[in-house]
Amino acid sequence: MVDFKLIGLRIKEKRFEEQITQAYLAEQADLSPQYLSQVEAGKKRISLESLVEIARALHTTVDDLLTGNQFDTEDQYVREISKLLEDCSVTERKIMFELMETVKKVIHENIIYFEKTRK
Repeated sequence: MVDFKLIGLRIKEKRFEEQITQAYLAEQADLSPQYLSQVEAGKKRISLESLVEIARALHTTVDDLLTGNQFDTEDQYVREISKLLEDCSVTERKIMFELMETVKKVIHENIIYFEKTRK
């Protein structure tokens, strides 16, 4: 399944990197600003044609905008977690770390429980 919210987020991130407005990107990609706003918010499913035009206008590739929709390596998860933490304060990072530790523990306990009940 395609994560259209993630694609919208990638477009927004790239637009910020290029330091251009939504209106300018929409014009360059021959889209309406309203449509682009909805795509960035993950409220509209972007067509392949529009994605190609946005990538061209952002001087990037469609592959780059689709990053995160397919996790096929452990490194990809590490990069995505790092991106999530980039704009977090020290306190927020500590909370995220503690949450991850707790979730990991719960997952491991439930896997062990599940495996025991299947025997």
